[in-house]
Order: sequence, then structure tokens, then C-alpha cells
Amino acid sequence: MKIHEYQGKELFRKFGVTVLNGVVAETPQAARAAFAQLGGPLAVVKAQIHAGGRGKGTFIEQPEQRGVQLVRSADEAEQVAGRMLGNRLVTIQSGEEGKVVNRVFVEAGCDIDRELYLGIVLDRAAAKPVLMCSQEGGVEIEKVAAETPEKIFKEHFDPAQGLESYQVRKLCKKLGITGASIRAAEKFMKALCRMFVDLDCSLMEINPLVVTKSGDVIALDSKINFDDNGLFRHPELASLRDLSEEEESEVRAANAGLSYVKLDGNIGCLVNGAGLAMSTMDIIKHYGGEPANFLDVGGGADVDQVTEAFRILLADPNCKAVLVNIFGGIMRCSVIANALVTAAKTVGFNVPLVVRLEGTEVAEGRRILEQSDIDCITALDLADAAKKVVEAIGAVTAS
Repeated sequence: MKIHEYQGKELFRKFGVTVLNGVVAETPQAARAAFAQLGGPLAVVKAQIHAGGRGKGTFIEQPEQRGVQLVRSADEAEQVAGRMLGNRLVTIQSGEEGKVVNRVFVEAGCDIDRELYLGIVLDRAAAKPVLMCSQEGGVEIEKVAAETPEKIFKEHFDPAQGLESYQVRKLCKKLGITGASIRAAEKFMKALCRMFVDLDCSLMEINPLVVTKSGDVIALDSKINFDDNGLFRHPELASLRDLSEEEESEVRAANAGLSYVKLDGNIGCLVNGAGLAMSTMDIIKHYGGEPANFLDVGGGADVDQVTEAFRILLADPNCKAVLVNIFGGIMRCSVIANALVTAAKTVGFNVPLVVRLEGTEVAEGRRILEQSDIDCITALDLADAAKKVVEAIGAVTAS
């Protein structure tokens, strides 16, 4: 689950991570009032979307505008917010269609001396969280990682112990942080690492992290992702979720108890088991196709869930064929077959359908399909299924 910058900064404040004062606004008039509340003499108006790169992003209808803008008066704050709100902001992470800006964050300015980068992720190879820092703050960190990885400094930390003081000193030396700023950095970094663990975060990023001319260390941005598997421990975070920022089909699938991720291809996949789903996507690409989604119906899905899965797949206008790949263990092939029949009656299949069934009650599943009037292509194994669905796409395109 992702949250907005202003929400992340409220959490930062609760954990003792230093942030500037700011006010969220959903109308131009509210942005004007926010500037007045902050007291000037300047502020920054920031578009709130779930995508990085807002400072360099452009609006579709107003390409000269950026997603982060400095303002020096209440009038200017109102005007800038008016140009942002309701418009689509395109960044390096939003996709070409961009994201609609429904709110802005008006934040007080500060005297910036240096801009740094700080992030925390889980290093699965080390089985520990890792704190990453760089002097290259305020720029695209992905570019830094690709072209000059030596400029990114890392410190792994034990989730129970937290970040140690000696690790902070090592990072400060590499970052060129000196004097009183070292004490500020220690408080800041330790609080951030504690928050990452306590809230079951999967990613935490501050770009830029700034050192002010007075020596303070402040989070000028916040990007936080939570591990969905840990959200049951944090019911208080549920109110932070913004469904308008999420893919509608993914929300719909989650409500049905399905694991679904929308992709850019044109072959819909319905599979049981995450590993088998990944393998199915891989072999589709191996034979020249492009998967339109990851969809794991799991081992205990019923007819209603599988039927809903078909509705979600077929609602995607990019989906030009569907591959059903079921290896029945807990999941019974007969359930999938009955769901196919139900979906054909309630939804209707207007694209080629390739079905590969194997495992529990496979004979019954195949019998159900044979006795139905569903127009489907059967396959004996995964390779055969992948070849046939790619060929079916080709036939549709050629016609």
C-alpha cells in the first residue's frame, strides 16, 4: 500500500523525524488559506500523487507547469493550485497517461544548504533492512544507481536492534555531514529506521533530505510503501489508503480475494499458485507473447471468485486472448471448468480462450468443458498452451 507525501510526513512527525509545517488543500482557495496559515514569506505547492519525479513532471494540458512549484504569495499559491488540481501530472513513474491531482500540499520553505538522498528497503539476500544514502539528493536516484553506484552508501541494520550510532557516524563521514548536524542526523536516521520496522514498511524514501544552513536535518519529501501482508497489524493505516490512486481492476480483484497485478501485454492469464503464475508469464514471453496480467486465484477459490476473475480479465481492453493454466492440487479442475461455463453465460468470451487443466479432478473438468458449448482451445501441457495462445493472438491480429 502506498500513501501520499503529506500522510507520510504526519507519520514522520509521530516518530520524531523532522519535517516542515505544511497544509493539505483540495481547492485553490484552501491553498491560498494554507499559505496565509504558514505565514510566508514563501512556500512550496506540491501535487499529491502516488508517483515520484513530481518536480520534473509536466501536466498534460499545461506542459510548462511542474508538479512542485515555489510560491511567494497567497495569490500565487491559489493560482498554482488552480492549475494543478484536476489535471493529469505525467512523471517518470506515472506512465504516459499520468495521474489526476486531487489535492496539493502547501509546505513552508526553508534555507537549504545541501540536498541528500536517503532510502530504506528490505535486502532479501541479507535478510535485513538496509539504509541507503547518497550526496546526490534531488535527482533521479535510479540514474545514480545505474551510472555511479559508488555514490550510494549502505548500512544494514538489525530490525530488533535498530541502526547503531557507529553506523550513523560512518554514513555522516561519507556524506560530509559535520558538527552539530551529526547529532541531528543520528536522531533522524534512528527514528526513520525504527518507523520502517514498526510499521512493516517495504520502502521508505526521502529525496531530497536536506541539511539547512542552521544545521538541521529535515525530510523535504516522503515516499512510503507498506507491506500488504503486515497491514493486519496496523488497522490505523487503513484510513490512509487512497483507492483513486490505485488500479481499479486490482482493487476489484483484492475485494474478491484474488491476487492480481495489471501489466501492459495482451494475453490474460488465470492461474492457481503464484509460482505457476510467474512460470506461465515467463513461458508466454518465451514464445513471443506478452502477459496482460498476473492473476493467482489461489487454491481455495470457488466458482464465484473464478467467475469474477474472468470478468476482470475480459474487462481489460488490451486483453486479446486468455490462457487458463490450472494444476489442481487443492484447487479442483472441475471448479475451474464450471466457472468457465458460468463465465461464458454471464460474461461471454469475445477473445480466444486456451485452457490447460491438470491434477485433481482433471477428467471431470475436461468432461465439463467437452459437454459445454464453450469455444475453447485445449492444451496438454504449459508449453503447448503458451504456443497456442500466442498463435491465437497472431490469428486475431492477421484477420
